[in-house]
Amino acid sequence: METLTLKQRTFNSPVTKIILALLTFMAVVIIGQQIAVKLLGLTSLDKDYRNLLKGLFVSASCVWSYVLFFKKYDKRTVTEFAAKGLAKNLIIGASIGFVLQSLTISVMYLNGNYSVVNINPISFILIPFALMFTVAIIEEILVRGIIFRIVEEKLGTYISLTISSILFGVLHLANPNGTLISGICITAAGFLMGAAFIYSRSLWMPIALHFAWNFTQSGIFGAITSGNEKTNSLLEAKIQGPEFITGGAFGPEGSIQAIAFCAIGAIILLILSRKENKIILPYWKK
Repeated sequence: METLTLKQRTFNSPVTKIILALLTFMAVVIIGQQIAVKLLGLTSLDKDYRNLLKGLFVSASCVWSYVLFFKKYDKRTVTEFAAKGLAKNLIIGASIGFVLQSLTISVMYLNGNYSVVNINPISFILIPFALMFTVAIIEEILVRGIIFRIVEEKLGTYISLTISSILFGVLHLANPNGTLISGICITAAGFLMGAAFIYSRSLWMPIALHFAWNFTQSGIFGAITSGNEKTNSLLEAKIQGPEFITGGAFGPEGSIQAIAFCAIGAIILLILSRKENKIILPYWKK
């Protein structure tokens, strides 16, 4: 009986749950990409459309695997991907991401560091759309859906938010041209997206926010998004000037104003979450 209890405790521990969830999820991502590439390679579709369909297939597989895993593991209804409030969460998240990134670029423009060289056809946004859509879903499920949410159950909202946000920033330091400022900015972005999840208790809002932030940056304004090569975009731009305002080779999300805007957004969402009693206390205070 004691052995069974030990097994149950081990199986249900946050560390075990996080490890198993991460392994399962990454396996789905890798296998899903391979399947999509093989199947789409048999078609005569244009490369851009193949990439778009691959992104949609991998994204759908990610959501499906997350829901199935935690439905079986936790024996619960997975509300963080519920259809209820879907439109509201997507609209609010996308609006926040678009506005904050636009403000970041606006600072560069007003400072004379950003200028539009050319306006491209709307078809140019297909690649960044597919890429950023998939990246947003994968990263939000990994960091907010698995790590933040599970740690929050034991350590509470604020500690879990701090841990997951710092981890988010550290992981992005491995991206090309990462700097101390860019690491701080990505950490601030981690707080922002974590706060979006806390406020909505839905992964759809941080996914939409993450997608809109990246897509607005690279797909619309023609800047680099960290960890990715420069893609086609709606606006072809010339960016030059001090690195602390432009983000340099890392991209605008490595700028000082991006840190400020992400921090302000996170603070507002956390204040609203606190007012609506959505903050979870650590286990020793319950």
